[in-house]
Amino acid sequence: MKKTILFALLLCLNFASVAPLTAAENQNNPVCIIKTSSGDILLELFAKEAPETVKNFIALAEGQKAYTDPGTRTTVKKNFYDNLIFHRVIKNFMIQGGCPQGDGTGGPGFTIDDEINAIDLGLDKIKAVQPDGTVHPSLLVRTQEDFYRVVISPLVLKMGITSQRQFQDSLQEIQQKVSELSLKDCYENLGYTYNDALKSTPPKRGVIAMANTGPNSNGSQFFINLVDTPWLAGKHTVFGKVIQGMDVVDKIAEVPVDENGKPKKTVSILSIRLDRR
Repeated sequence: MKKTILFALLLCLNFASVAPLTAAENQNNPVCIIKTSSGDILLELFAKEAPETVKNFIALAEGQKAYTDPGTRTTVKKNFYDNLIFHRVIKNFMIQGGCPQGDGTGGPGFTIDDEINAIDLGLDKIKAVQPDGTVHPSLLVRTQEDFYRVVISPLVLKMGITSQRQFQDSLQEIQQKVSELSLKDCYENLGYTYNDALKSTPPKRGVIAMANTGPNSNGSQFFINLVDTPWLAGKHTVFGKVIQGMDVVDKIAEVPVDENGKPKKTVSILSIRLDRR
C-alpha cells in the first residue's frame, strides 16, 4: 500500500512539473496571445516589473499607439504586429520578431528606455575581472581589442583620461579600478542605466525580452528565450514569460534558416492581442 501511495505521489509531482500553465501566476498581470502560423503562444506580461515596456507592447499590438509606417513614412495607428514575421531564429538561443522590415533593421520610429534593476539581478556582486585575470563570460570578451573596447576605454573616459600621457600616469589607478569593477559597473560605463525601484526577472528559458541595439534603444522588436541566457542580464528588458505554448516556440526554433538566421519558410505573427477571456 505504501509503495502504491508513493508511486501515485511521484506521478502527481511529475505531472505538475510538465503540465502547461494556463493562467498568469500574478492575476494582476495582463495575458496576451501571440497567434502564429505555427500555433498560439500565451504570455504573462510583467506590468509592475516593466510598466512602460508592457504598455508600449500592448499599445502597439492593439493599435492604440501611433508609429511610423516604414513603407509610407507616415504616422499611422493600427495593429503593429499583425502579419509580421519571426525574422531571426537561432536554435538553442532564441526566436525574434517585431520588425516591420522583416530583417531586424526596422521599428516603430521611436524608442523607449530600458527597465532593469541590475542589483536585483545580482550584477553588482559579480566581478568583471577575476583575480586570476579572466574576464567574466557575460562581457563576451574574446580578444584584447574586445577587452579594451568593453572594459578599459569606457572606464578611462569615466575617469576623465583623454590622452596617452594621462593613461600612462594613471596605470596603477586604472588597474585598481579594473579589479574592483562589477558587471553592473561595466554596463553603466557602457551607457546602461538601471532602476533600483523595479523588480527584474532573469533572462531564463521562456521569457520575452526587448531586442535592442544598445542602452535605451527599445522599440518593437522582441525575442523569446529558448534557453537561459545569463549573459543578457542587465542589457535587455525582460517583460513577460510564456505560460502556454512553449512547444510552439520550440517548434519555430526547429525551422531551417539561412546564414543570417532568417527562416527559409515564413513563420508569421498573425496577431498579438490581450486575452480577454
